[in-house]
Amino acid sequence: MSKLADAENSILVVIDFQEKLMPAIDQGERVAQRASILAQVAQMLEIPIVATEQQPQRLGSSLPNLAALFSTTIAKSSFNACDEADFLSTLDLLREKSWRQDLCIVGCEAHVCVLQTVLGLLERGWKVKLVADAVGSRLDSNKNLALQRAAANGAEIVSSEMMIFEWLRDADHPNFRDILKLIKPL
Repeated sequence: MSKLADAENSILVVIDFQEKLMPAIDQGERVAQRASILAQVAQMLEIPIVATEQQPQRLGSSLPNLAALFSTTIAKSSFNACDEADFLSTLDLLREKSWRQDLCIVGCEAHVCVLQTVLGLLERGWKVKLVADAVGSRLDSNKNLALQRAAANGAEIVSSEMMIFEWLRDADHPNFRDILKLIKPL
């Protein structure tokens, strides 16, 4: 069994990239840019994108450029999205319909909602790839600790480009040139 991510087996989970939260995130623009590129690629490759919003009445909606790409958005109050029945049922439905079982996770804040959700997903048997350059926290030290803890509990820590090129697998992929245009300026 391959350790590489497979586009046909993946779901992109976007956690709490919200308008009122992002200005407080260390390197928030860069983190959001990486998540946006990954979401654009996921959309091109027909990978479902499931998003969450933490108390949107307080933290606002998801960033508009990202929200336009989501397949599903789930409002939540729990830090761990797995505590929301709609979140789990959405993922379970995607797993049942299309055998998707690999989750690619991006989001904020890395040490709160992202980490708690990653740990909850791992407990439920999901394969989790946490995208280091597309997660953020207010403090870089909190992000680093969250990545370490997630890895210690079984999440694979990857970069956005690692995911993209694993999803593509080959320079002859029909979307390769369009996707390359998205990542080349970076």
